[in-house]
Order: sequence, then C-alpha cells, then structure tokens
Amino acid sequence: MKTLWKQHLADTGAEFSEATDSDTVMHYGNPEREQEVAVSGTVFADLTHLGIIEAHGADAQPFLQSQLSNDINALDSSHSQLSSYCTPKGRMLGLFRIFRADDSFYLRLPANTLDTVLQRLRMFVLRADVTLEDASEAFIRIGIAGRKAADMLSGATGQAAPDEVNTVTRSGDLTILRVPGIQPRFEVYAASIDAAKGLWATLNVAAAPVGMPAWRLQEILSGLPAVYAATSEQFVPQMTNLQLVDGVSFKKGCYPGQEIVARMQYLGTLKRRMYLGRIATDEPVAPGASLFTGSDSEQASGRIVDAQPHPDGGLAALAVLQISAAEAGDLHLGSQDGPAFTLESLPYTFEPDEKG
Repeated sequence: MKTLWKQHLADTGAEFSEATDSDTVMHYGNPEREQEVAVSGTVFADLTHLGIIEAHGADAQPFLQSQLSNDINALDSSHSQLSSYCTPKGRMLGLFRIFRADDSFYLRLPANTLDTVLQRLRMFVLRADVTLEDASEAFIRIGIAGRKAADMLSGATGQAAPDEVNTVTRSGDLTILRVPGIQPRFEVYAASIDAAKGLWATLNVAAAPVGMPAWRLQEILSGLPAVYAATSEQFVPQMTNLQLVDGVSFKKGCYPGQEIVARMQYLGTLKRRMYLGRIATDEPVAPGASLFTGSDSEQASGRIVDAQPHPDGGLAALAVLQISAAEAGDLHLGSQDGPAFTLESLPYTFEPDEKG
C-alpha cells in the first residue's frame, strides 16, 4: 500500500523530501502559498511523516496503563488522547496521540522516533500478553484542517464529522479523529488505498493539498508539542504544557517518571514551560536548537520544540524556555547575537499555579 500511495501522491504533484527514499511530502509546487492557505483556508495533507505503533493482546491495556502518562483505562473507541512515554527521570522519550479499535491500541508519533520508542517499550513487556509492532503500513494517514473541514468530511463520508476535540468516528475503512487546533482539524486513518484515494479526490475539489511543513505549522500555532529524535529525553511533560492539552493524568497509578511528574505539578517546581514565538529568520531551524538571552552567552535559556515558516515572515516556533528568561525577554536563536525570538500568544492559558 505504501508504494501505491506514494505513486498516487506523485501523480497529484507532490514533491518529496530530498532525503534518500523519503516518503515525506514537502509541498505541491508552491510552499509559500501553502503556508498562507494553512493559516487562512481549508487544507489537507498526507501524514506519512507520522508513524503508528500498534499494541494488541489480552494485556495491552494494563501494559500501556503502566507505561504512559495518561489514563489508558479511560480511553474508549469513541475518543483519542495525547500521552507521553517517559524515562524514570520523567523525561519524554515519545509523545503520542492514541486511539483504539477492536482490541488494538494505536499510538501515533513522529516516524523518526518510532523505532527507538518501540524498542524501548518492548523491553518491558516481559511475560505480559501484549504484542507491539510498527503498524504504519496498516493505515494511510490524511490530515484535514480549516473552517470547511467538517463539512467536507461529512460530504465525503455521508455522516457528521466528530464535533468535539478528542472524539472519534468511523465510516467504512476510515477512522476519523477530531484533534485540537486554532481551527477545526481532523486526522483520518484509511485502512484501504481505495478509501484514501476516494477521500483525497473529494477533498481536492474545494481544499488545497499541503506538505508536511504547512501541517506542522498548524500544530505549532495550535500549541501542540511533539518529541522528535533530536529532543528525546529533553523535556518533562509539563515543560511542553502537556497537562494543559489533556496529555497527563494525575489520578492514575504508577508509570516511569510518575514521581517526577507529580512532584513538579504539586510542589510548584516547574521552572520551564513551552511558549509560542516567532524567529526572525527564514533559514531552517531544527528541533533542539538552543535559545539564549542577550545577557548570557554561556548558558542556553531554552530549546526549540519545532519551527516552520510562517506566511507573515520568519519562523513560527514552539520553544521550552526558562520562565524567568521568557519574562525578561531579549531571546535569540543560537547565540546572544542570533536572530531574535519574539513571544506570541498561545491559544490556551497557563494555569495560575504554574507561574514557577
């Protein structure tokens, strides 16, 4: 299915990453226009840059409950949730959107972290009746976003699209997730290439196809963190505001790093958190890049979570910063004299007790 789908995308004008054998769609000929439409119009995107881990077996649910930061026991087939996988020190190795179908749980995450996370999870299966495997080939992933996204999905499937964030519906071979965003956003998982092609053709009538950077721009503007290979083990969940987007349960039992996460929440020890901002450069900036204050050239004050081109210029970025540095301002990329990083407003507010 992977080869056939890549050929379908190529036939529709997709330009792929220059990385060897990459399946990631970068754009459809006009990346600047795609950035504009991603912010103001209705768009759809191939999400091959996201991989999927499947967990199934009689012990799949209790196993995941013992490993992840959110309450898997509260997840039913009509909802999805964000959740993280941490080291014993509370640092995130992976960050997932999880949904379930039949007896399986599906964990969506950046493809470049899948192998490492999957290998680590398998180390703790022991005698549990659970199988963990790369299920990226099982679904074609399509993202849809914009004011008309819900109506277009309804027209394509003949039923109402999910109307609340984190709800899930199904239509034939399509599983449809409503996900957070600055405008209505959906992730669709197609179990057959025919279903994916049919949906793509319907969307292509009145929406614009965009590449991975434009889709990640939407994630950034929506204040949704991600953990990539370069930022693995860098952040505790609260540093990326994961508790503010329903990615952490403080009522469930133990999981790796739970004591650290709980202590940070209840003792008010949070000294870093994630901010939205704009970097005054058009050059690519990778996750994990350092930010400095103008007064300190020695010690980095933060790290980039993700950054993508913004249609108004520069790069929109999410960054985990020292709270004191964010409040002082005068932040720069790479060095104290590097491109300025200017704070902007997230689409949600910090909790009063998280002032640091």
